[in-house]
Amino acid sequence: MNSSITTIITISIIIISTPYFSRIIKLPLTPVEIILGSIAGYAGFIHNGEIFKLISEVGFLYLMFLAGVEVDLRIFKKMDISLFKKSVVYILLLYLLSFLSTYYLKLGNIFIITMPLISVGLIISLINDYGKEAKWLQLSMIVGVFGEIVSITLITFSSAALNFGLSYQFYKTIAILFAFLLVIFIIFKTLEVIFWWYPGIKTYLMPFKDNDEKDIRISFSIFFILIAISLYLHLEIAFGAFIAGIFISTFFKHKEELTEKLTSFGFGFLVPLFFIYVGTTLDISLLKNSELIKMSLIVTLLMVSMRVISATIIFLEVSIKERLLLALSHSMPLTLLVAIAAIAYELRRIDTNTYYAFILASIFEVILSMIFIKTITSLQKSSTK
Repeated sequence: MNSSITTIITISIIIISTPYFSRIIKLPLTPVEIILGSIAGYAGFIHNGEIFKLISEVGFLYLMFLAGVEVDLRIFKKMDISLFKKSVVYILLLYLLSFLSTYYLKLGNIFIITMPLISVGLIISLINDYGKEAKWLQLSMIVGVFGEIVSITLITFSSAALNFGLSYQFYKTIAILFAFLLVIFIIFKTLEVIFWWYPGIKTYLMPFKDNDEKDIRISFSIFFILIAISLYLHLEIAFGAFIAGIFISTFFKHKEELTEKLTSFGFGFLVPLFFIYVGTTLDISLLKNSELIKMSLIVTLLMVSMRVISATIIFLEVSIKERLLLALSHSMPLTLLVAIAAIAYELRRIDTNTYYAFILASIFEVILSMIFIKTITSLQKSSTK
């Protein structure tokens, strides 16, 4: 059978079967997609052609777009100043611990950026499982949004540094980035005033009853326009996709079903393609390498422990169990960890073993965190009975 046909059929089977495997082994969809992609790639059922690689990159950009959609900037307007300060100290402490760990263990500089990463993607799944009323999840989401913005920004800086080093081009890229952010800020503020004076514009662009799917059309237009601008300015295109998502979440909250529609399309089709592709880049035969397993476990333990230490020290207003749960919920930056590992590997700034260590660590973190969160919450429920 033609290799392209085999690849298409295999990917289709993985996309269909992943939810069932996920339910059986009680893991989120993402690590299961990576694992199945790895097995299929190793068995020779998936061949990484240019088209599959291109579509997987679109899936990654759409994932960053969805990460932006999950960010509501109004959270920061409502945030208590003391909580904001604690969030800043929490993030800074993570980077300090990351720097000290990297220096002490003589790891590569890329570890300083990767280990403190925070993503709210899997926090959303926790909210679906444990409810919005859980205090630790409310706190986790607020701090997580702030942490994700910092993480995405640093990924953009890191991408520029990996591409150009500390050269004139790097500083030029950073200057363009800040100019871009300033323009975006001005546009956001201008639109905020316009929509405040003329609220009907939003419902005209995205009416409540819409048979023409204007909301999807506008969302994708903004998505691709900001990607095109990022390409033109030679910025990290993932950052443009992220900004596009923030734009949608900020100005079109009246379309409550829009986020669900965008998320359903993304996690039902495009995003799985990215994670399946990531899985195919993971050579299962290297799992026999004890040094690789050791490194991935070290990364996992470091990332979890530094969050436990930081949360325990900073968020004294909640119980020790809630601080531990908060730390564990921030210990699953799977999407961002895979993203920066893929960028660094693509630019040949990290070797194959380090790349595989990051991918394995991202999976280990989800497994360990989910198990511990479920155990702690179960103990809480039994103790209250």
